[in-house]
Amino acid sequence: MSALPPIPEVRGTAVVVPGDDIDTDRIIPARFLKCVTFDDLGPALFHDERFEADGTSKGHPLDAPEARGATILISGVNFGSGSSREHAPQSIHKAGFRAIVAGSFAEIFFGNATTLGMPCVTLDADDLAVLKATVASEPATEVVVDVANREVRAGDRVFPATLPDGAHGALLEGRWDPLGDLLAAGDDVERVARDLGYLPAEPGA
Repeated sequence: MSALPPIPEVRGTAVVVPGDDIDTDRIIPARFLKCVTFDDLGPALFHDERFEADGTSKGHPLDAPEARGATILISGVNFGSGSSREHAPQSIHKAGFRAIVAGSFAEIFFGNATTLGMPCVTLDADDLAVLKATVASEPATEVVVDVANREVRAGDRVFPATLPDGAHGALLEGRWDPLGDLLAAGDDVERVARDLGYLPAEPGA
């Protein structure tokens, strides 16, 4: 049994980060990767697109007053391309986002985000445009990323969403973190180790 919570849906307000092919270096610049833990990566999210060298704001959508407290990030196609740095989804998660809606995702980014329990769902181009326009015109609109039913809802609009079967099952069954899954299977791990026959019964034996 998994010790992780299932994630049937994520709901909250959303913010649109416009553009396609947003790569991981834009999501979090390389100089922020020199860290021991991921805990402090939230403020570094999109840092160079949000701030001038002297720290003044460039007026990025993430820093708009209406974006405060948003839990769902919306963007374009090929989101998370570039390097495989897991710091990118970590910085999004540490900044408070719990789901991402886009036209498509880079494969490694998708996997790293899912491992955090952060659903990444895709909409077709027309629906994504409508969702972006809805959030842009009415930022207080509650957006629901319904993992269970593979749809996104905003106001009275319902958009069919795509989420691969593997991630869909992992999120609903609370098996989205392979390490957590491994730790939760302690007895089974020990049984397999015993059955292999060539591992010591006790560490150091």
